[in-house]
Amino acid sequence: MRVLHFYKTYYPDSVGGIEQVIRQMCVGTGRLGVTNTVLSLSRDKNLRPIEFEGHSVQRVPLDFEVASNGFSLAAFGTLARLAREADVVHYHFPWPFMDLAHFVARVRKPAVVSYHSDIVRQKKLLRLYQPLKQRFLGSVDAIVAASPNYLASSPVLARYPDKTRVITYGLDQDSYPQPDPTRLAYWRDRVGPKFFLFVGVLRYYKGLHVLLDAVAGTDYPVVILGAGPEEAALKAQAARMGLNNVLFVGAVDEDDKVALLTLAYAMAFPSHLRSEAFGISLLEGAMYGKPMISCEIGTGTSYINLDGETGLVVAPDNAVALRAAMRTLWDDPERACAMGRRAAQRFEEVFTARQMAASYTALYHEVIAKHASAPQAPGAPIVPTVHTPE
Repeated sequence: MRVLHFYKTYYPDSVGGIEQVIRQMCVGTGRLGVTNTVLSLSRDKNLRPIEFEGHSVQRVPLDFEVASNGFSLAAFGTLARLAREADVVHYHFPWPFMDLAHFVARVRKPAVVSYHSDIVRQKKLLRLYQPLKQRFLGSVDAIVAASPNYLASSPVLARYPDKTRVITYGLDQDSYPQPDPTRLAYWRDRVGPKFFLFVGVLRYYKGLHVLLDAVAGTDYPVVILGAGPEEAALKAQAARMGLNNVLFVGAVDEDDKVALLTLAYAMAFPSHLRSEAFGISLLEGAMYGKPMISCEIGTGTSYINLDGETGLVVAPDNAVALRAAMRTLWDDPERACAMGRRAAQRFEEVFTARQMAASYTALYHEVIAKHASAPQAPGAPIVPTVHTPE
């Protein structure tokens, strides 16, 4: 079976939550006999195809961006060509240009959409985009949410009850490097034996300004791992408040990230808006057996972190509640450790890449079978043959 993934950015150009999910999908389904190709946009000059962890990455030039929405004229033809060679086209939403490209390229293959998030911020542009979005989501065969929480709370998904389902994200811990003793020692010396850790791109919806307010006047060490558009403003806020207990380490490689995840006392994940649809770095914390603090925003964060079991869930945009949760974990190491054990157990039960890959492979077979059994209109393209693993 051949599957084409289409998303605005991917490795090696960017490393983020959705890119990690696509990577885990490709590696996991590849072990089950699926041949994966990822099509993405890039600013790079060298756009030759790349082989990455058993799947192909093909990139086309990014021509321009409007409100974080990348456009590429070359994508229309490349999408059409690669879709003809695929058995299933797997779209990753939201990306309005992708919806347009689907129709311009006249994709007629079975189509699956991973619905990663509602569009939250661009309210005026959303009104203009609404008809295209509804036509696109109405045309595909299946729409997948990553948590029952998000499926239940999204007004967009409520319009498509007959084609929506939940397949939660999953990670493969074996794909992460083993903690290096030298790096563990380096970071232990630099950040101390007990600290709260945030991992992620520093974006407006991450709630890090609230985290800084929460630790003001405390001695709780906080390590913020990541870079992004809010970095300068957050550093200025920390300096203005005299927060000597907050360390910004910037973007680091996977070995350093694993070292910090291994050493961390607990995860602080203060995302306060629905743009945070799931929280891959929160899931990484669970994978490493860390107790978690997150906010109740009606998304997958509260599916990963069960309040009182794997950590604490507080009201969003509330520094007082966040500080109280940090104090609870900080002052009760035994309870924090028990929550971390339950987080790791829940990860193994619900969130492995193996489970995600098996569910998506079954869905691919389902939508192909649906197309094969549907009556073909005169002149309609022939449905591709299903290539089953040997």
